[in-house]
Amino acid sequence: MAMSIIRDKSLAAAGLAKINWVKDFMPVLSHFEKQFSVEQPLKGINVAVSVHLEAKTAYLGMVLRSAGAEVTLTASNPLSTKDDVCAALDSLGLAIFAWHGATAQEYHDHQVKALEFCPHVVIDDGGDLMNLLHDEVPQYAKNLLGGCEETTTGLHRLRARSDAGKLKYPMFAVNDAKCKYLFDNRHGTGQSTWDAIMYTTNNMISGRTVVVAGYGNCGSGIAMRAKGLGANVIITEADRFKALMALTDGFRVLPMIEAAKEGDIFVTATSCKKIITTEHFKVMKNNAILANAGHFDVEVDRAALEAMSVKKETRKPFIDGYHLPDGKILNLMAEGRLVNVVAGNGHPADIMDLSFAIQLLSVLHVAKNAKGLKPLVYDIPREIDDEVSRIKLEAMGIKIDVHTPEQLEYLGSM
Repeated sequence: MAMSIIRDKSLAAAGLAKINWVKDFMPVLSHFEKQFSVEQPLKGINVAVSVHLEAKTAYLGMVLRSAGAEVTLTASNPLSTKDDVCAALDSLGLAIFAWHGATAQEYHDHQVKALEFCPHVVIDDGGDLMNLLHDEVPQYAKNLLGGCEETTTGLHRLRARSDAGKLKYPMFAVNDAKCKYLFDNRHGTGQSTWDAIMYTTNNMISGRTVVVAGYGNCGSGIAMRAKGLGANVIITEADRFKALMALTDGFRVLPMIEAAKEGDIFVTATSCKKIITTEHFKVMKNNAILANAGHFDVEVDRAALEAMSVKKETRKPFIDGYHLPDGKILNLMAEGRLVNVVAGNGHPADIMDLSFAIQLLSVLHVAKNAKGLKPLVYDIPREIDDEVSRIKLEAMGIKIDVHTPEQLEYLGSM
């Protein structure tokens, strides 16, 4: 295994403290760590992981190794990488290729480096590793059995490739598992986005007008939390059914050009590009705050904002102020990247426990069943979702009802 490429090995102790903290709140992963350290179900399997490199991801990497896998990790976002966590993983003997603030070229090179050991299974977040393995470094896919994808954005990319007949390996849609989208997307994104915005801006949310672009699972979670904080919430949508959902959930629904005139804080969560552009910047209020909670930094058109600005300044960490010709300032958070992991701590540990347990079991599923899988995008098997939810409830001390044989017979006859 290649030597890690990280920024500062001396940060390991601080990173280990972070990992040890989150482990106490991730009981499902802890359950599998104990079980798989004995069974070694991934012995002989190489796993490449590209997920936001912070403490929760680090623990997933450690559990994969406990299960017998050889593991390399790289970033899925250059600004969400925590250098102390990278140092901690390196000190534990895992191969890490990432550092905070990597340039576009460094980010690319780190991802390629993580693939050089020819993984059998890939855990992807946004689809970058799979794009590389298909288009740029197919020689590193010689052992590839398949993998799993964490995000809505990544699945869009995979399904587009599949529809074009160009997907070469089976991939599992972790993002579409119930234990992922019902909790991670909705509650995790909702909480972590506002954690980051409130801590970074030090501003009130109550009484503000918040514009949320996109009312999928992530956007609805962001809107719900904003409403709970006392904000007046406006939703913008291009999907008529999601617009109706937002309306019946009690939110105002407007086109972005109208919402732009009213918003104090804007949060994009659409997985699409150019959601907020020049025409919207022109009509916004002075000191409007712009944040993105979608995977890539394309939802707020930063290039257009820079082009129309007469001055740019760093007003606070993770906040750039763009001075427009009319004298107003628009504040862009985290360079338009994922605000919750760049300017915040990412999703809560107990939420990521569910998502990463799904990832872990999906890796096992691919390793065991790859020979019978076609190069398609697959749903997560129901038994994996069921197993993770069962262990989580048990760890929380929650008991639920069980169907009687008579009830099961009745349900089966419907």
